[in-house]
Amino acid sequence: MVRFIIGFLAAALLIGGIWFLSARNASKEELEANTSLIQQQIQQVGKLIVTEGYYSQVFTYKNSQKLFLNLISADKKALVVANTKATVEYDLRKLQTELDVENKTIRIISIPDPVLQIYPEFEYYDVTQDYLNPFEGKDYNTIKSQITSQIRAKIEASDLRKDARERLMAELANLFVLTKTLGWTLTYEEEIISSPEQLNLLNK
Repeated sequence: MVRFIIGFLAAALLIGGIWFLSARNASKEELEANTSLIQQQIQQVGKLIVTEGYYSQVFTYKNSQKLFLNLISADKKALVVANTKATVEYDLRKLQTELDVENKTIRIISIPDPVLQIYPEFEYYDVTQDYLNPFEGKDYNTIKSQITSQIRAKIEASDLRKDARERLMAELANLFVLTKTLGWTLTYEEEIISSPEQLNLLNK
């Protein structure tokens, strides 16, 4: 009888040990799987986000020079059409994150600043010039510089940056949903992100 009891207890301890180790290994495997999935999501988010806008504007360039004691005026002018593609980019390869596997927490350390890029193309019409004041390379450089500055100021005042930010928040919202589903926590500057709406407050 004693042998039976001892055998029964030994078997129970053996089965309990096997169950404990199996549950522990399963939990560890699940944590590793979740960690791998989150890392893949962060890498996927780390793509370049680009918002594009297209602008077209007409400019008139004029230049006048007084010659021979201001007795003669030599003029030149051109009608310039500028077709411009503009992009606002977040290079999320520079998104700095920290993965705390032990506490199941993803920390967003910093979000890169948006970068505005403009690509103007110029078409020249109605170009007139005097013999004493012809168009030169520096004139075309001046035209490009002035028009590019004006277009940049116009785009800065538009909603292009806002649209790019909304796309950025959409990407980060995907990361939030994933972490929430897996029981992880997303934080930014030591603040826990508890809703996608809260993401809109980031870097404002």
